[in-house]
Amino acid sequence: MSNMLNIEIDMEYGLGGPTDVLLFLEAANVDGQIVKSPELILPPASHTARIPGEDDIGERIWMQTNGPLQVTYRTQVEVTREDADLSGLASQPPHLMDAVTTRYLFASRFCPADEFQSFVNAEFGNLAGGARIAAMRDWIQQAVSYVPGSSGPHTTAVQTFIERQGICRDFAHLMVTLSRASGIPARMVSVYSPDVTPPDFHAVAQIWLEDGWHLVDATGMGSPSRTAIVGVGLDAAEIAFLTLYGNAVLNRQVVSVTAAG
Repeated sequence: MSNMLNIEIDMEYGLGGPTDVLLFLEAANVDGQIVKSPELILPPASHTARIPGEDDIGERIWMQTNGPLQVTYRTQVEVTREDADLSGLASQPPHLMDAVTTRYLFASRFCPADEFQSFVNAEFGNLAGGARIAAMRDWIQQAVSYVPGSSGPHTTAVQTFIERQGICRDFAHLMVTLSRASGIPARMVSVYSPDVTPPDFHAVAQIWLEDGWHLVDATGMGSPSRTAIVGVGLDAAEIAFLTLYGNAVLNRQVVSVTAAG
């Protein structure tokens, strides 16, 4: 059983002179999804180069261009992963983890996991492994309100926890933070999903349990079987779809993700 997603991105930025641009918006060829007929249209540039994403998942594109920055991306992604029941999965003891998973145990800029250890032990101390992850996901979904415009690029999991509102990146940061505070590796993931309202680039968590990495969307809007992965990282700083080194003004951005059939 699989789901086919149609993805269309159209955006334009006005640039104030020669600008270095880092793009990270193409769906990745990874287990659980197959990218079909990708088309990426970029503006003329004095320099263009591809580099691997974190953990060799997806590719970033470096450009230097004088603008305007007009980007069009279209593709189909066949998602073959299933929606797993996390509650019966065990976690892995930290001392048995490899270098990749160990990296995702540590606190990071937006996910200060060391500040949440007392909370997770008090609130979820009777649970372990996937059952704890499922309970933390449900707690976030119930405790935090999805409010567009309620947070900014510098909002951390601490602020989201206190203010109890945010957007997808805030829900994902809090999910990642609580998981790491529990000694369970977690990473931030940029994704596309047809169920996101309003339509936009989306962010979720990915949690390491006994049989591998599992997507967890604490907003409740997406499911693993209807989600296309772009890239992964410690937090939002490593998965931004667009990073600009210079002055820019957003003129247009349209993100369309629909399920075929």
